Amino acid sequence: MTHPKTVSPRRRSLLLAAGALTGAGLLRFGAADAQARLGKAVYGQGSIDPIFTAGYVALKKGYFAEAGLDVEYLNSQSGPRTNQMLAAGQILFGATAATAAPALTVAGKPAALIFGFDRRMTYANVIVRKADFDSGKFKSLKDLAGQKIGATQPGSVTALMAVYLMQQAGISDKVDIRALGDLATMLAALKTGSVAASIATASMMEQAIQEGWGVAIFNGTDDAVWNEFIGGDVPGIAAYALRDSIDKRPEVVQAFVTGLVRAQDLINGSSAEAITELIYGDYLGALSRPSIVKAIALYSERVWLKNNVITEDAYNRMTRIMGDGRQFSNDEVKTVPYAKCVDMSFVRKARGIK
Repeated sequence: MTHPKTVSPRRRSLLLAAGALTGAGLLRFGAADAQARLGKAVYGQGSIDPIFTAGYVALKKGYFAEAGLDVEYLNSQSGPRTNQMLAAGQILFGATAATAAPALTVAGKPAALIFGFDRRMTYANVIVRKADFDSGKFKSLKDLAGQKIGATQPGSVTALMAVYLMQQAGISDKVDIRALGDLATMLAALKTGSVAASIATASMMEQAIQEGWGVAIFNGTDDAVWNEFIGGDVPGIAAYALRDSIDKRPEVVQAFVTGLVRAQDLINGSSAEAITELIYGDYLGALSRPSIVKAIALYSERVWLKNNVITEDAYNRMTRIMGDGRQFSNDEVKTVPYAKCVDMSFVRKARGIK
């Protein structure tokens, strides 16, 4: 029978300290491993605008990481470019106009909306120069007959809404819709007189008004104006992914959506000033701070979807706008029903909704 060697008090202390350090290292490794257990995902947003606030908040607060996903954010600059990057596998998730998912599906790359940011197309506004409004030259959409109107890119939702609104005004064959690039270029073109009017996001509209040179002749954020032209809720901005990604990596999609849902809940319970303070410096510094506060307050009151669930009625209104040859034929629209291009199961799971 052997006897254990006696361990000196000093050696015992050293062994205990080493064990504690090893344990702490393992705990740190475990936390880091848990944080990134689902790997990395690239997330592209179609422009820099406060309408994407849920994405900015989720990034800033670390909600994606807490759900187990390492998310890399980039500005994909436009809806068409976001679609191109998603189709090419350069990004796993996109956020842009909700029309992107059916458009990509029609093009042969099935995609679905997985998170709704809003219930209103906040880019469906038309602004003109204040001087032209005050002189009586442009007071309504009908006054734009014979004029150039700015949009982003061919096939973009801003171009689609320009066509739709001009059709509603009865002047679609009398206007020249110009593709100008990004939102900043659109504002600059209107301000310098290169175009007579421009489609504008709510924040663009607020900035032009605040600077004293712009006026809205169609304000889609006004309930009465919107309902007269559109008739009810329509998803404006949404997050989406390829169907293949949704089917093969549902746990990654769930982590991404859970991060956005947590961000929306924080937004729902916070003031516009507090949210602006949280995200302005990192994501929206190129825009004026007062316009961001005002836009976030407006979005919170009238625009954002509090529960992020896109309904079938709202989706069908959107596809009706896309149809009649404006973006697709009615036969093409029939190939992209709600059940095919919308998957709200991840939002419902994150919110505990059956």
